[in-house]
Amino acid sequence: MTTTEPISDLHGARAALRGNPSFVWRAGQERRLKMILDWSPRPLRRALVDGCGVGMYVKALQPHATEIYGIDIEGEHLERAVEMVPDAYLQLARGEELPYADNFFDLILSHEVLEHVQDDRHAAAEMARTLRPGGRAVIFVPNRLYPFETHGHYWEGEYHFGNTPLINYLPDPLRDRLAPHVRAYTRWGLLDLFVGQPVRVLHHTQIFPGYDNIVHRRPQMGKWLRRITYALEQSPLAILGISHFLVVEKV
Repeated sequence: MTTTEPISDLHGARAALRGNPSFVWRAGQERRLKMILDWSPRPLRRALVDGCGVGMYVKALQPHATEIYGIDIEGEHLERAVEMVPDAYLQLARGEELPYADNFFDLILSHEVLEHVQDDRHAAAEMARTLRPGGRAVIFVPNRLYPFETHGHYWEGEYHFGNTPLINYLPDPLRDRLAPHVRAYTRWGLLDLFVGQPVRVLHHTQIFPGYDNIVHRRPQMGKWLRRITYALEQSPLAILGISHFLVVEKV
């Protein structure tokens, strides 16, 4: 599928289908970068950002890897990434058909991408194929138990941007009518993608958002939200977090 929509069309059909990449770098991204680096193998020679968008995580990971690679399906986004990180290895490609040899990468980052691809099981298999033995995939995807669907919803054929409460708590047939453009994963639905692949699970949890927009508008409220919900990540209520955080290692 191709599109001529401008990159500024953040709330239109393309954003609904494929999401928006990170256009700015704030505290939420910085926190996730630390998680990625904490679970990255050492030494880190070749790293891939699978669905790199405009290159924010490519740029952030570049100082930590000998070679940094990135792919994206959106040519317009990739042009921005080339401008941001001109010495990275960037390609127009799909996560279901990674243009790399077997056993190539030490690290693959898939940051809020699997929910948008056409075939998430095939994309997971491609990550397993291109990781070297001992290499790791670090994956963030939406959590089905988070109280809001952050990718908006459709009603009577019209897309409505924004956070929609409780859609993901509906049975699949109803949920998929309102949000056919994006997946949200249960714990077992996410782990099932890697069944039969030569990987083992090193770490899996759920995390809460960074609330960067709220901190910007109402600093005290945002900081309290961070403090409270980050503490909940150490409790059984972590299952209500916005995203799954999964690390698998090729065996």
